[in-house]
Amino acid sequence: MNRPTKTAPEWKRQLLLGQLPQETVLRSIDLSGEGTLSTLPDGLRCFSLNLSKTGVCGLPADLLVEFKTDLSDCTALESLPRGLKTGSLVLSRCVALKALPEDLEVNFLTLDGCANLEHWPESARVSIGTVSARECANLSRLPATLQSLTNLDLRGCRRIGALPPGLRLSGWLDLAGTGIQSLPDSLRGVRLRWRGVEINAQIAFFPETLTAAQILAEPNAEVRRVMLERHGLENFLRDAHAHVLDEDTDPGGPRRLLRVPMAGDEALVCVSLRCPSTARQYLIRVPPETKTCHAAVAWTAGYDDPDDYHPLAET
Repeated sequence: MNRPTKTAPEWKRQLLLGQLPQETVLRSIDLSGEGTLSTLPDGLRCFSLNLSKTGVCGLPADLLVEFKTDLSDCTALESLPRGLKTGSLVLSRCVALKALPEDLEVNFLTLDGCANLEHWPESARVSIGTVSARECANLSRLPATLQSLTNLDLRGCRRIGALPPGLRLSGWLDLAGTGIQSLPDSLRGVRLRWRGVEINAQIAFFPETLTAAQILAEPNAEVRRVMLERHGLENFLRDAHAHVLDEDTDPGGPRRLLRVPMAGDEALVCVSLRCPSTARQYLIRVPPETKTCHAAVAWTAGYDDPDDYHPLAET
């Protein structure tokens, strides 16, 4: 192996020009932001590799990175080599990537924002650490080989409706925005989160059983906001007997401004209005200091001063 004695700028220039000798060993390679970089030489060895925001579309089959490989925001990256092994693999916002490679072996995996990722092969393994797959909108399943992790963040993975049987988590599971409605027996008692807020099984799986009294009595403001989201604003305002602050009429029909005081938090204020084109009824949360329906609708249209809002027709 050739261990470079050149200065960092020299090896970086050589690498960008494709002139770095094969079997070169470097401790840390940071090429982040090099938009013209599209390939790496064969035989590269290093402890950590940062290729974030580069133009790479793939990696050499014999690349060895011991600790961490960062490929975040590599929007041209379409594939990874079979058998890729690295301690931590970061693929955030690699929007061209549709599949993880066969025989992948990592301890930590970050896939946040990989909107077109569809396939996670059974042979691609993650062990010990955390998997974060936020907003992987096209990912519909996790492999059965996913068995033991610390944490699993699936918020925004709307097509995932079930978790692998036998999966165990020593930490927490974030399932906000997924289709998961129950957990395998192996996850009984796991700590649950909703966009980072710790919640219980009732909030996660049985939101229809929540009552206005429960929501109002919840001392934690963040948990209360999740309870409101899960139960539904319309249901809560009805069950809490919301106070009507104002009423008027627009081309869509009657409007109402509703308020419910919240202990230890700002009041919940919503405007109820109907769309004149679809006849659908909408409930929109507005700032708690809002006093009139007109001011509420002006705020939703982007006006801080309701006196400046004079639509010919409100739609």
